[in-house]
Amino acid sequence: MLSQLQFLGRRAVAPCFASLSMSATPDLVFEKIKAYPDEPENPASIAVLRMVREKAKNALGRQMLGEFVDALEAIPQDPSLRAVILTSEVERVFCAGADLKERRTMTQQEAGMFVSKLRNSFTSLSNLPLPVIAAVEGAALGGGIEIALACDLRVAGKNAIFGLPETSLAIIPGAGGTQRLPRLIGAARAKELMFTARRINADEAEKYGVVNHTVEAGGAFDKAFEIATEIARNGPIGVRAAKTAVDVGLQTDLTSGMEVERVCYAQTIPTSDRMEGLNAFREKRKPIYKGE
Repeated sequence: MLSQLQFLGRRAVAPCFASLSMSATPDLVFEKIKAYPDEPENPASIAVLRMVREKAKNALGRQMLGEFVDALEAIPQDPSLRAVILTSEVERVFCAGADLKERRTMTQQEAGMFVSKLRNSFTSLSNLPLPVIAAVEGAALGGGIEIALACDLRVAGKNAIFGLPETSLAIIPGAGGTQRLPRLIGAARAKELMFTARRINADEAEKYGVVNHTVEAGGAFDKAFEIATEIARNGPIGVRAAKTAVDVGLQTDLTSGMEVERVCYAQTIPTSDRMEGLNAFREKRKPIYKGE
């Protein structure tokens, strides 16, 4: 278990990664935004993944999944990144779930392999060393809520709708929904939502504990960016260690969790960032953390 305790290492916009796909019309756009553009000495930036598959309402098809996987591989390679925001540029839709038109063309074996890849990619999102925030406007259904559940935090506009409709299609959630939702809101509530295929609005989602914050429609990204910049001000090694301690510790009993915390804390002690934090406190200035 302790072998898991290894760190994986609209504002002024820095040069954009753009889409990592070779397609002329990407389904996903990846960009990098400076967290503090008025502080040139501060390298902290936010990664933003924007789903832009307009006609298909951000349905999760082969191309989008491929672009998503490419982005997940690129993010940990940039030491300036402090947090990730997942959002949609499609009006009234965060993500409509699986691309059912594409799914109908697949054999049973192909469909099973695709769902497995989808599940693995959402796990990779969850396992990113950086905090990940979903900014949800509009419908987040099926795979759409499952990808949001794989994020660390969720912010919803008042127009957001959440649901796991799979049982109404005679299947079950297959990209982590049956496991992440009950861990987040409890088994009884999660079962009710899955068994009934019921949809809930943003206020209900906040009451259930599905989302951290509900804001006015159209304000989810701004709130997510506000949270991301709060995170970016802090030491990235400490933030990553805290994420690891929580995520790994929750898989164990309390005594083992304390050992997880000890190991994670120990990794922050010899860092230059820790000394920078102490020096900045003594000098009454903002620290400039570099992740070292």
